[in-house]
Amino acid sequence: MSNNESKYFDLHTTGIGYLNRVREVTPKEGKPFLSITLSALRGSVDNAQYTHFECHVSGKQAQEIVRQLKPSVEGKKKVLIGFMLSDLYAESFVFKKGDKAGESGVSLKARLLRMSWAKVNGQPFFNEKEQAA
Repeated sequence: MSNNESKYFDLHTTGIGYLNRVREVTPKEGKPFLSITLSALRGSVDNAQYTHFECHVSGKQAQEIVRQLKPSVEGKKKVLIGFMLSDLYAESFVFKKGDKAGESGVSLKARLLRMSWAKVNGQPFFNEKEQAA
């Protein structure tokens, strides 16, 4: 290993959740990127709660699968995925309109590294283990 090699601390979050708002983002500066909103499930199966993440889709496999799933998401189908997120952080903002206009809020952001599986309306769409076989 050379002294010039980069080193990183990894923070990974895994779980299952619903894929929402698939979009290509073109910032004023920088490269365009694929973005999603992920509604991750947590808590009791009988009374599941959601935690929402705004994700930059950075993993190559995840980018390919998300692009394939985009028509299903836009068609209002339920797209459930097993995921791995990285580099989670919170970002504060101020609501601009609606009942909460002027109030502060927090947005959770992360990078979607990969998906282990995906289902569309309960039907298998992708399984990482099957792809590796």
